[in-house]
Amino acid sequence: MKNPSNRIDQTIALPEGKGKESKIAVFASGEAALKAEEAAEKVIRPEELKDYAKDKHKSKQLANEYDFFLAEAPLMPTIGKTLGKVLGPRGKMPRPVPPGADLKPVADQLKKSIRLRSHSTLTCHALVGNEEMKPEAISKNVEAVIKRAEDNLPQGKANIASVFVKTTMGSPVRIL
Repeated sequence: MKNPSNRIDQTIALPEGKGKESKIAVFASGEAALKAEEAAEKVIRPEELKDYAKDKHKSKQLANEYDFFLAEAPLMPTIGKTLGKVLGPRGKMPRPVPPGADLKPVADQLKKSIRLRSHSTLTCHALVGNEEMKPEAISKNVEAVIKRAEDNLPQGKANIASVFVKTTMGSPVRIL
């Protein structure tokens, strides 16, 4: 796990969703900002980036409040300079979107997605549903996460020692 190429860092679209939608913020200007208001919970215009650059507390609040970020490709260098120190370590750097592209399908897919990351440890934690979901739906989500992890690991399933499922305050149950 000391070698970064062996680590997992994936965004996985869950087939049944995770029980609640992820919150999305978009960095956009002009006409793209108007289109983004329909697709995302927050639209951040280039002139607002200066406020976030000056106020580190406000930047951290933004990073903690939203799960995923999208940005127009021309704005990426500015975002990197102003918010890179806050978003980068959290794994929340924005996904670049070409100017004029439709943000709605990308945002809709991200709303049903989770982030699977292994830093320098051998474990990964992922939200795959909630107690209100049917067991079959949670099972589909667990299978999707395991399959994606297998595809990303050098030896596939042989690299996975065990898989546990647990509720927030419940005991873990080994399923693999």
